[in-house]
This record gives sequence, structure tokens and C-alpha cells, in this order.
Amino acid sequence: MPLHRDIFWIGRQWAVTGAGIQAIDQRLRGGLDIEIARLWDDDLVQSRRAKPGVNAADFDKALGVARERFPQTPVSDPFVAHLEALGVIEAPVVNPVVPAMQLRAEGRLARFLPQWRIRR
Repeated sequence: MPLHRDIFWIGRQWAVTGAGIQAIDQRLRGGLDIEIARLWDDDLVQSRRAKPGVNAADFDKALGVARERFPQTPVSDPFVAHLEALGVIEAPVVNPVVPAMQLRAEGRLARFLPQWRIRR
């Protein structure tokens, strides 16, 4: 898997990206990568660190940067935790009812507003 486009830290062997911790060597095809939702899984982290050829100092630095960047959240659903770590979800959804559509056009030029039409 190629490196994610959002790179927050890069070392000799590891990089902290928007996908988590990724190995820089693309020949591994993402076999050693750790997703954001699994950064706090100590068994997985220890198994990756124990692999032959892993630079332990670089891995520990990447793990520290990643855990600082993506703190552990007490969310039961790993998909929601992943979205919160990426910054897609800013606040938890309290009310599942969709609010009514609001038009906000005050102070904007009409030619720059998106146009929409109703087709019959």
C-alpha cells in the first residue's frame, strides 16, 4: 500500500501518516502497517516490533508520534474511532434526526453560490 497523502512524521524506516504508522519500504506492500484504530493494541505493536529487520528506535519514535497525534478514545465502535482520529467527526452525534435545510446566502455574492435546479 503506498504511503497516505497526509504525512505527519517521517523517519528512516517508518512514517506517521493519515492512515496510521506505515513502513516506508513499498516492497512490503503494507504488511507491517498499523491502522489508527489499532495503535493502542499492545499485542499488535509488540508483534510488529519483534519482526526481523525492524529498526526498533525508529519504530518507537513513530509509535510515540502517532499515539500523540491520534489519542485513544473510549469509543466502542472502531469505525467511529477511526473517523474521529482522522478529524472527519468533530462531535459525537447526539440526535440522529436530520435538521431542516438552511440556506445561508447572506453576505455572499450570488454568482459564487452553487446553483441547483429541480428536474421534472
